[in-house]
Amino acid sequence: MTAPIAVDKEIDARGSFCPGPLLELIRGVKSVEVGESLAVLSSDPGSIKDIPAWGAKAGHDMVAVEEDPGYNRFVIRKAR
Repeated sequence: MTAPIAVDKEIDARGSFCPGPLLELIRGVKSVEVGESLAVLSSDPGSIKDIPAWGAKAGHDMVAVEEDPGYNRFVIRKAR
């Protein structure tokens, strides 16, 4: 098992339902500087489509989607 990717800020949105994890990500992106990375932990199955789609639309870089038992860890780098 590999170690998780290091991030500047991590948000635990497990147990939150759509659109909660995405809204927490949007708030979180506003709190980091361009070039910094942010991870969101989400147990909501809709996040697997919603978070990467929003990241692409907003112009940020999707660094990784890490699967863990019961949730996913989405890592995004703020691009602008």
